[in-house]
Amino acid sequence: MANKFSELRARMTPQAQARSAANARVMLAEMPLNELRQARGLSQKMLADVLHVQQPSIAKMEKRTDMYLSTLRSHIEAMGGQLEVVARFPDGAVKINNFAELAQPTVD
Repeated sequence: MANKFSELRARMTPQAQARSAANARVMLAEMPLNELRQARGLSQKMLADVLHVQQPSIAKMEKRTDMYLSTLRSHIEAMGGQLEVVARFPDGAVKINNFAELAQPTVD
């Protein structure tokens, strides 16, 4: 008979629970696009519908290692998120803000 995860967790020491929680935070803080989409509860078809493209386009996009920021921004926004570009240096991080203008259409 399978054990419920909540029962297994309850039997863990507080130190083991803390390690497990820290590992989970690390895994959730960094993941490929396809895992992010799945974690958000979206199928490729659902995301394709939001972006007005075909499902194979989503599959292809998720396999890319290089893409335009505007493409990535659209993908993230279709999942309900917001893309930020951050440069990390030994002495701190800097959010790059000149890409924010890409998302804002200009009105003449």
